[in-house]
Amino acid sequence: MPDVPRRSWSTRVARRLRKQMTEPEVLLWWALRHEFPWKFRRQEPIGPYVCDFVCYPKRVVVEVDGAQHGESDMDAVRDSYLESLGFTVLRVWNGDVMTGLDDVVDRIVVALESRPDLHPARPARDRRQ
Repeated sequence: MPDVPRRSWSTRVARRLRKQMTEPEVLLWWALRHEFPWKFRRQEPIGPYVCDFVCYPKRVVVEVDGAQHGESDMDAVRDSYLESLGFTVLRVWNGDVMTGLDDVVDRIVVALESRPDLHPARPARDRRQ
């Protein structure tokens, strides 16, 4: 079990969100599951929020955002909360996922490689070819 706070309702909300993923989230989820050696969780509850994708060993959160998130004060509060727990938050745009998935994957790899591994004894998953 990850060492982060959760709310009593968050698991129920996360399950619903997993069933209602957007097309960009589905596309990125496939890449995270099949092209990365690091394990990710999708629609993961952390405190009062449900994060799109989380890599716990590297403490990286990836959020796939639409236009409604541009310059959002609520996103700034959310990012500050997650950063207070030791996470790095990487925000990517829906359009970038749909038209430039390779560039998005490269940005995520850079973010992951720049972070220490909190589970160094645990080997990374094998990359699927």
